[in-house]
Amino acid sequence: MKYLQQQTDNEVTLEPAVPAVASVILLHGLGADGWDFVPIVGELGLPETLAVRFVFPHAPMRPVTVNAGYVMRAWYDIKAFTPDGRADTEGLAESMRRVEACLGQEVARGVDASRIVLAGFSQGGAVALEAGLRYPQRLAGVLALSTYLPVPARLATERSAVNADVPILMCHGRMDPVVPIAMGLEARDALQALGYPVEWHEYPMQHEVCAPELAEVARWIRARLNAGPASG
Repeated sequence: MKYLQQQTDNEVTLEPAVPAVASVILLHGLGADGWDFVPIVGELGLPETLAVRFVFPHAPMRPVTVNAGYVMRAWYDIKAFTPDGRADTEGLAESMRRVEACLGQEVARGVDASRIVLAGFSQGGAVALEAGLRYPQRLAGVLALSTYLPVPARLATERSAVNADVPILMCHGRMDPVVPIAMGLEARDALQALGYPVEWHEYPMQHEVCAPELAEVARWIRARLNAGPASG
């Protein structure tokens, strides 16, 4: 599939050569930007028959406490790497509203919410879980890479009934020094305890993505969007 690359101050978009029938919104990690995951699209090898629009939003610039207050792109502040300090609720709520606006934009463009995959890496994955599981319209799935649940205790009372059994794919590196795999396992177990169908994969890597993981992601996206086998 060939894509037309578009950009605004808020996001990078890869528009398929034919009208989009599905969308993937992918949120980058702390300190990166929307360009970070643009290169993976070609590696997914999605079939030519599946016209997917890829949207890569940019997080706002904000000071991050654990990085000595340095201003960088961040979906929310992290005050400490502890259960209580790993997400400021105000910043998280703001980013969830941004994501909901992105989802609404795709629906306005003609893509049904059930054909949208919400994805994210690290801090972006945390926002994808928070926003996707609370979204009032059914999504195709939530993809969470090398991430965690910022405030797991709140999900049980705030989650959306229509996404109560939405497919979730979680992938994590066993040697991740940034988001230890224990945080990912904690999130997986909390989600499964609430009845979510979580598919879990771990890899011998650090805080990154790897080729076998991308192959699994591509398989999962095709399954969620009812597409055929990979191209090429």
